[in-house]
Amino acid sequence: MLKYFTLLADKIIYDLLNLKEGTKLASSSHFFIEDTTKIFFLMTIMIYIISFIRAGLDSEVVKDKLEGKHPFLGYLSGAVLGSITPFCSCSSIPLFIAFTKAKIPTGYTMSFLITSPMINEVAVVLLWGMLGWKLTVMYIVSGILSGIIGGYFFDIIKSERFIKDLSEENAKIEKEIQGEITIKKRHEYALVEVIGIVKSLWKWIIIGVGVGALFHGYLPEKFISDIFSKKSWWTVPGVVLMGIPLYSSATAVIPGIKALIMKGLPYGTAIAFMMSTVAASTPEFVMLSKVMEKRMLVIFFFVLLFFFTTTGIIIN
Repeated sequence: MLKYFTLLADKIIYDLLNLKEGTKLASSSHFFIEDTTKIFFLMTIMIYIISFIRAGLDSEVVKDKLEGKHPFLGYLSGAVLGSITPFCSCSSIPLFIAFTKAKIPTGYTMSFLITSPMINEVAVVLLWGMLGWKLTVMYIVSGILSGIIGGYFFDIIKSERFIKDLSEENAKIEKEIQGEITIKKRHEYALVEVIGIVKSLWKWIIIGVGVGALFHGYLPEKFISDIFSKKSWWTVPGVVLMGIPLYSSATAVIPGIKALIMKGLPYGTAIAFMMSTVAASTPEFVMLSKVMEKRMLVIFFFVLLFFFTTTGIIIN
């Protein structure tokens, strides 16, 4: 299905704008159009589906079912669910918000939020083909462990106090759809949610993808390999810090990762850079500000920095 976004970008860049394939401008513009249209499509579909389901979901029932279960099972479930969902950092947020509204324990939802963009099915396939099964398995295991440990950490610090109170919004939902929950009511509620969320986020997504497009087209691979190929203590955290503000999809960034490795960048440093560009982004943090306080966003940023860096160091 996603190939149609590539074809759309091909049509606009090479046929309508008549840009020459292989140039930096064409590569950057193609990335911007393909990923912007893809993210808006996936986000719209996900918000609609989740809101449609959420309209008939009793959050108290969900909470009661989860109480009394061993926390490890919750962290593991969140991490595994995150690993099998084909979402980028932006597309996983609507599901996280739905979990939060349903009063699912914060640690479980954070396990999902950490793992979902961190383990990407496209990345698994491409890494397996380019780097072999051993590094790919290390990548998968590190992602799931990061989700489990991260979920446990957020429960230890009682991070639910940093999640914005959504009880008023829950009450509003229940008031809007009180009585018989018909298909029409679910549809109307889901439509309002889609319009509201997309309206508040569209400019940040464009900015984030735009930065990623500039990186994709103009940031020279030699520049990264020359600086970060040295085996110093700061190279892995440095490349992660460089990657987190950017946005890129696994499909776009992994061929570049292979080129960086061929130019001398260590495997772990390259994978840490891939994780930081794919699993964290500026639009993601803007979207999370809807449900998280600033302190929580800062903590989450440093948790991601820690996991990406640790993974890179272990693989190196």
